[in-house]
Amino acid sequence: MHIMEGFLPHPWWEIWFAVSIVVVILGVYKLKKLTERFPEAKPLLAVMGAFVFVLSALKLPSVTGSCSHPTGSGLAAVVLGPAIASVLSAIVLLFQALLLAHGGLTTLGANIFSMGIVGPFVGYGLWVASKKVRLPTSVGVFLAVALADLSTYVTTSVQLALAFPSTSFMDSFITFGSIFAVTQIPLAIGEGILAIFLFDFLVKYKGKLLSAMNVIGLRVGLQSQEDAK
Repeated sequence: MHIMEGFLPHPWWEIWFAVSIVVVILGVYKLKKLTERFPEAKPLLAVMGAFVFVLSALKLPSVTGSCSHPTGSGLAAVVLGPAIASVLSAIVLLFQALLLAHGGLTTLGANIFSMGIVGPFVGYGLWVASKKVRLPTSVGVFLAVALADLSTYVTTSVQLALAFPSTSFMDSFITFGSIFAVTQIPLAIGEGILAIFLFDFLVKYKGKLLSAMNVIGLRVGLQSQEDAK
């Protein structure tokens, strides 16, 4: 989600930035703790960062002045936790705004909030719930990633409706949401399917690490490592 490709009016850009920076700071703390405890997780961080960057750069025109795209942050939340996913999203969004003319500085806080906070926390919550009710791993990953993507764009619609209301907030929200839905629902489904394949790959080759990080069960991690040999 990139609101208005470079412009968000006062006071909304300040509000979203203030809210987002708190979570990003928490994520930096969590990231430091993770790398101290699991130094071998650094390549995993790089893979997840690249995944977020590549997917979020694949944009399709949507609302005038905005765009739709996969986010990648849902899978990052499943693997690394939502706070760390927020940090990766913030880095990606800042890089895109400064060097790729994708998004903008006044929209940065709003973009981080929707793609890097709401999406990851929704996705992570669904992932935890899927493990508690013992859904198949592939189903849990798909639901977490697809609904993280969709929740990002529900939030985007709220942000746009607040910043650019027409007759009323609800009218604007319905307008923005319905336009986003045309492109975002199939994108979310596609991202969920892609995430299943990448997650299976990570489990196969990094099963012990993911088990130690409590992403998957120990038995699954050990079995996957054996299968990879």
